[in-house]
Amino acid sequence: MNDSLTRLRELREKAMQGGGAERIKQQHDRGKLTARERLALLLDEGSFQELGALATHNLTDFGMSEQRFPGDGIVTGFGKINGRRVAVYAQDFTVLGGSFSEVQSTKICHIQDLALESGIPLIGLNDSGGARIQEGVRSLAAYGEVFTRNVLASGVIPQISVILGPCAGGSVYSPALMDFVIMTRRGSYMFITGPEVIQSVTGEQVSMQDLGGTMVHNAKSGVAQLVAENENEAIQLTKLLLSYLPQNNTEDPPQIEPYDPAERMEERLNAIIPADENEPYDVREIIQAVVDHNSFTEVHPYYARNALVGFARLDGYSVGIVANQPSFLAGVLDIDSSDKIARFVRICDAFNIPIVTFVDTPGYLPGIDQEHYGIIRHGAKVIYAYCEATVPKISIVTRKAIGGAYLAMSSKQMRCDLMLAWPTAQIAVMGADGAVRVLYRKQLAASAEPTKTIREFEHEYREKFFNPYMAADLGQIDEIIEPKETRPRLIRALEVLRTKVKQNPPKKHGLMPV
Repeated sequence: MNDSLTRLRELREKAMQGGGAERIKQQHDRGKLTARERLALLLDEGSFQELGALATHNLTDFGMSEQRFPGDGIVTGFGKINGRRVAVYAQDFTVLGGSFSEVQSTKICHIQDLALESGIPLIGLNDSGGARIQEGVRSLAAYGEVFTRNVLASGVIPQISVILGPCAGGSVYSPALMDFVIMTRRGSYMFITGPEVIQSVTGEQVSMQDLGGTMVHNAKSGVAQLVAENENEAIQLTKLLLSYLPQNNTEDPPQIEPYDPAERMEERLNAIIPADENEPYDVREIIQAVVDHNSFTEVHPYYARNALVGFARLDGYSVGIVANQPSFLAGVLDIDSSDKIARFVRICDAFNIPIVTFVDTPGYLPGIDQEHYGIIRHGAKVIYAYCEATVPKISIVTRKAIGGAYLAMSSKQMRCDLMLAWPTAQIAVMGADGAVRVLYRKQLAASAEPTKTIREFEHEYREKFFNPYMAADLGQIDEIIEPKETRPRLIRALEVLRTKVKQNPPKKHGLMPV
């Protein structure tokens, strides 16, 4: 018995050492933590229960028989974050560069299966050079097993991927299939083919940073949602995201003890909309004034900045925030912002998080490129997502809600539960200038002073159509409120809607425009 215990302890100790002291030092010299150090930061102290610590590969070719390490380059198991159960895996770059193997897949799949069956979030810490070439097609098949489970878990349990080093080749698809991707500003990379392969095939020269660095995927491709300055901040962001999300799709999001008065009003909101209808303002100021103090966490802040999405709390309850951003491209809807909004709305709907939408958009972005690259198809995603969502939905029109964008941004026709408007709202089929030239073209053609006539007709149009009162009169707006009343109005409405029950027609799945 003593010999057996000694052997077990030796193997466990070897597993704890990863690739050995020299490899660990190299990892630290790069400014990176080891897999176990990352898990120690992520999980509550003493809560980690490891699985598969002694698993090793069975390769004998290419000198691999001499390179067996307990755990095979990945640490998997269960733990707790702020007392809530989670499933985790962390790739260990000190062991064979964290290369993805059949054993890694088996360990990840086991954790994925248990997480799905137990209804708990899954968190992956990625740091790998890609597939283990020595395993050939077996490593490729292993990827497929993980992808399948990512898809089956989608919308059932929260899935968060944290990129803390390279993530290349087939490895990128698992994070892309998860709900959120977090990258560190330095040292995180994602790409299907690396710079050397690209140069050999296309002749293009590009650095790893320019090809698949953090800001590429946060600002251009939209693959990642959050940027962290370092590994510690990335782990803190992971914890913060989880604090807004339920354990699974059958639960409500966690509520915290209210700390901000529900009846608080902000007088400054009554003067926040500029007198000039074309003057921009930052919608974040409205959001931060309305939600619980310091509770707003923006998601995708660098991508499609004409739209804004994120999580916040109202009276301690989690809510999803969607808003047009007038300070960037006047808040128009375009291809990227449509994708951004639609994806976030579907995440909120999947995890029972009410959606609050702040509307100020002049419409969809015109242009040949937008039309040719599919603004119709992408714009339809917003409509689809809002129509499909069965969670409580409340919209507030702060200024412009013009044309098709008015409909898309959670209008009554998109099954919005409560539609509010500020007195500054402008709800119409089109802007005053364009509308006057259509409605009064005969009078303008006959006018001796067309410029003066246009101004007169514009004034008439604004008085008659370019305000929220006709929409309220027709029942398209439920209530016109003072801006300062927005917070208490939202909290009272959500209190009523919290027990909302609504189901979509039975079906296998809808055919969302993709």
